[in-house]
Amino acid sequence: MLSGLARVTLAGVRIFNGTAGLVAPGMMAKRLDLEDAAGPMGYPFRMFGIRTILIGVDLLSRDPEVRRHAVRAAPLIHVSDTVSAYAAGKTGALPPKAAKMATTISAVNVALALLANRRPAR
Repeated sequence: MLSGLARVTLAGVRIFNGTAGLVAPGMMAKRLDLEDAAGPMGYPFRMFGIRTILIGVDLLSRDPEVRRHAVRAAPLIHVSDTVSAYAAGKTGALPPKAAKMATTISAVNVALALLANRRPAR
């Protein structure tokens, strides 16, 4: 039960953030306080937005094998995102506020991904 709820929650986070990045990249840049630091952010937000939406959709797939693959891949994806956001903050590639927010969001996604991978108790 908890693993299914975590999977659906993770899918919702991914679809919401991906859609925001795809259709409103300026809003995402503003939310992460990147407007001045990173210049125009439309391209990377749109590029990662569609990736994020597709992964979220796979987490909700009716096909159990597609869903299992998405759940198994989720921890690696989110750990990579978390490490990247943290490193970007440490190297100055992202402003501190943006790095903290991106790292926190990605770390929450790691927790959801790990919960989604849990086997139900028997």
